[in-house]
Amino acid sequence: MVFTQENRILDHHQILQKIKRMAFEIYEHNFEEKQLVLAGIHENGYFLAQRLAQELRAISPLEVTLLEVRLHKTEPLTHDIAISPVLPSLTNTAVVLVDDVLNTGKTLAYTLRAFLDKDCKKLEIATLVNRHHTRYPISATYTGYSLATTLREHIRVVLAEEEWNAYLL
Repeated sequence: MVFTQENRILDHHQILQKIKRMAFEIYEHNFEEKQLVLAGIHENGYFLAQRLAQELRAISPLEVTLLEVRLHKTEPLTHDIAISPVLPSLTNTAVVLVDDVLNTGKTLAYTLRAFLDKDCKKLEIATLVNRHHTRYPISATYTGYSLATTLREHIRVVLAEEEWNAYLL
């Protein structure tokens, strides 16, 4: 895969702006909550959840808990979903699942099963880029960047230490 200036759709500064705006939206929809759980899907989703947690702590009194969700993305039914740290309960807690790209919705749909039996107060989805090719009944509550693409095109989000970019390939 070739990452170039021509196929970059978001740079470091733009990604930070999107995260900040998403944090404000999340707070606006959850301002009555005392606690909020951000559950980031390994690896980029968790990194984004960390940044969202930072922003939320800076702008709100919410007690933000961060979880990392690990699942086998190509064979989700044959492997367990791991959530760490393990919380004693999510009953009556608002939860936001976080991932970098919403493509078909498969990853998020399978991740939902780990939270459906936890009696969450509400379960929302935040994604940096939404491609609008969902095949599963999943929609993002919070989206950083919405982009209509062809089925042959792909989005690659790079969240390395010094380089944060999103590319259309």
